[in-house]
Amino acid sequence: MEQRISIVTLGVADLHRARAFYERLGWRGQEVEETVFFQAGGMALVLWGRGKLAADSGIEDRGTDGFGGVALAHNVRSRAEVDEVLSAAAEAGATITRAAGETFYGGYAGCFTDPDGHVWEIAHNPGLPLGPDGAITIPGLG
Repeated sequence: MEQRISIVTLGVADLHRARAFYERLGWRGQEVEETVFFQAGGMALVLWGRGKLAADSGIEDRGTDGFGGVALAHNVRSRAEVDEVLSAAAEAGATITRAAGETFYGGYAGCFTDPDGHVWEIAHNPGLPLGPDGAITIPGLG
């Protein structure tokens, strides 16, 4: 198996509400057969009905929202950009779960949840500078 992620799919309670939220953040989606695809750099973020995603994955949907042990991260180029993204997310309807602040690794970050409880961390990490295309390279692994 190659070491990469191609698609992250989020199970959502209401596809239209979820799409509207991400589009208020400035993302542009395309609906295809009851899913919404967003180009996200070299990968895709997909929204799909929670029950359909669970069934397709061969698991039972317990219908619980909230923390599922997964956090998505969006790294930015500056501390100011962390504040800007968190502000835009709040205006779009996100819940800020951790205000931006200093991190243990010398960076600056904060977190929000989307309307379905998916956690996003917005971070500036000086140890992981972004390339021109927004890609990060892990020191010693890139």
